[in-house]
Amino acid sequence: MAGSKPQFTVALGVEYDGSAFHGFQRQRHAASVQDALETAASEVADEPVHMAVAGRTDAGVHATQQVVSFATAATRSPDGWRRGISSLTPETVGVVWAKALDQPFHARFDALWRRYIYVFSDAPTPPIIHRRLATWSPAPLNEEAMNQAAQDLVGEHDFSAFRAAACQSKSPWRRVDAIRVERCNGYVAIDITANAFLLHMVRNVASALREVGSGNLVGATLRKLLETRDRTQAPPTAPAQGLYLVGVGYPDWQLSVRPPPLLA
Repeated sequence: MAGSKPQFTVALGVEYDGSAFHGFQRQRHAASVQDALETAASEVADEPVHMAVAGRTDAGVHATQQVVSFATAATRSPDGWRRGISSLTPETVGVVWAKALDQPFHARFDALWRRYIYVFSDAPTPPIIHRRLATWSPAPLNEEAMNQAAQDLVGEHDFSAFRAAACQSKSPWRRVDAIRVERCNGYVAIDITANAFLLHMVRNVASALREVGSGNLVGATLRKLLETRDRTQAPPTAPAQGLYLVGVGYPDWQLSVRPPPLLA
């Protein structure tokens, strides 16, 4: 259209404390990460900004490497976007990096994989300082047994047994590229990468692995749960506060991965 300004695409790497928000997606009567970011970016751009996101995290879920993108006619330096948006958001959310792209890019549809880490504490007493950053397991966890059992999830499977009832995905099939369970700095971390995830899939996998680690389930049960394709046969969903989105992969550029603060 005559007189219209050219559109640029901006990508942001975002970090946030999910305990301060009711999820990423904008909501009418609750605080969301999307609302905080779009409000700030709109002021920096001096025009309305609408963002696409790599993964719509639930209420209470954290991120160290969420990726969002938006189109804008505004021209700012990458550091201008980063500093400007971060200065206008609550202290519980901030921009880690910014890129102005000269090629089409969509944070969600261009993503090849997502990586999450779920963190358990199996200390004798519940964590106090980190109570919103990790999930407490009253029973000691055997991370080696958990890691061995987790390998049955690698590959492309129907993950209906680990899918929330409210999931709106058209297909329950997902491809898990890698999963490992390790003990680090007194915490037990489940590190999982897949092409995409179903609603509550990681939290449901984490819950099942916790049962393996505490001795309540044998490792082969995860394979059997997959085969049942029945959510009611699996343990209840693990709490949100132990979950972190830590990486998203794209075809043409690689993003640095920042681990959760407990594991750094």
